[in-house]
Amino acid sequence: MSDAAPYPSVPAPHAVFAAAPVRAREAIMPTRTDGPTPGERAAAAARRVAPQIGCDRCSSRDLCIPPSLRNVQTAGLVGVFGNSRKVKRGDAIYRAGNAFENLYVLRAGSSKTIALHRDGREQITGFQVCGEFIGMEGLTTGTHTLDAIALEDSQVCAIPYHALETMSYSDRELQRHLNCLMSREIVRESAHLMLMGSMNAEERVAAFLVNLSQRYRERGYSPTEFQLRMTREEIGCYLGLKLETVSRMLTRLQRRGLIQMNGKKARIVDLDQLERV
Repeated sequence: MSDAAPYPSVPAPHAVFAAAPVRAREAIMPTRTDGPTPGERAAAAARRVAPQIGCDRCSSRDLCIPPSLRNVQTAGLVGVFGNSRKVKRGDAIYRAGNAFENLYVLRAGSSKTIALHRDGREQITGFQVCGEFIGMEGLTTGTHTLDAIALEDSQVCAIPYHALETMSYSDRELQRHLNCLMSREIVRESAHLMLMGSMNAEERVAAFLVNLSQRYRERGYSPTEFQLRMTREEIGCYLGLKLETVSRMLTRLQRRGLIQMNGKKARIVDLDQLERV
């Protein structure tokens, strides 16, 4: 049984009239396909199961919702946006093998995504901060291929994909928003491949810190002072470095006067020079 935090899913068809005679069924059932669509069923399930927190005061609203929907009353978004769940540190948001039903966005907190090799080794494929989407890797096959784990006590919104897709048919800005999200994933993957393939250890650690700085800046947080929610071992797993190497590179950058480390608290002293490493 999956230990992923429970989220609403599209319910199975319900044979309400299964036992009725054929003619009786014809009399009480519509003759055309005017029942709820998969998107409507997904939204209805979300309304029943997930607490509705609302998007009005969410700090991630502008990153999550396209401009065309930002002025829509909260009631108009119920069942699609704002289906929030609290996920404790170390708990799964979803697991590899789970059916793809929702996209997830971090309302607060942070997470990591993990790929499991056949021999049991784990590879961290990314770290996510508030306002970032996860789960899109399941779109191709209909099944998630990664584990998504909370790095700290977090709040995660589940967005039923069928409902979002249905809404996008009549909203071009939402279509562009979805395309941008997918494009962002491609760019992120390309940057990670370049980082792993052509950078030395010091450059990898510097690029990692610069990337976090940029993402925090986009969210209105300090780009020069932030907590590293992941362990140094996890950073090494993501960067393809050993724990000792990560620690050594952080110490080297600190000696160069580019950063200051105090436990998990990072302070970037010279962002321009760090970008040039």
